[in-house]
Amino acid sequence: MAYPAQDRLLLIGVGQEWRGDDAAGLLVARSLLDLAGPRVTILEQSGRAPDLLSTWQGAEAVILVDAVRSGGRPGEIHRFPVHREPLPAELFPSVSSHGWGVAQAVALGRTLGQLPSFLVIYGIEGHNFGLGRDLSPPVARTVPEVARRIRAEIKTCFVPPKYSQVGDDQD
Repeated sequence: MAYPAQDRLLLIGVGQEWRGDDAAGLLVARSLLDLAGPRVTILEQSGRAPDLLSTWQGAEAVILVDAVRSGGRPGEIHRFPVHREPLPAELFPSVSSHGWGVAQAVALGRTLGQLPSFLVIYGIEGHNFGLGRDLSPPVARTVPEVARRIRAEIKTCFVPPKYSQVGDDQD
C-alpha cells in the first residue's frame, strides 16, 4: 500500500444510528477514538455529500467507513482506494431518496478536483437497514475486525521512518 507523506489523517465514520446496520461506520469510528490526537482526527457524519465534501476539504489523507448494500454476504468487508480507482457507486446508496451520499460526494469531489490525495473507503456489507433496528449479528461481528484493519493501516501509515546513523549496522 502506498501512503501519503502527510502526517495527519482524518477518519470519518458514516451512518445513521437508528437504522440498523447503517450504524456500522459510526461504531467503527467510536471504537478507534483512542487514536484521536494531533495526528488523527475522528469524526462522525450522516453521509450527506455536501457535508463530506466540506469535511475533507483541504485534507490530504482520509479513511472513511460506511455500510454498503451490494447484495453480498452480510458482514463482508470491502476496501476501496478511491484515490487510485473509481468507487462502485451502486454499493453506497444515498442517505435518503432525495439526498446525495458517499458515492456522489466522491464523484463530485473527483470532478471538481477536490478529493483528498489519499482516500480509502471501507464498506461493511449490511443486511438490516430498518428504522429502530439493531445491528444484524454478522455486521456486529465485523465492526471490531474493520476497526482492527483501520488501526493497522493507520499504524503503518504513520510509523516514523528509521534513520540509521553513520556506523550503524542496522538495515
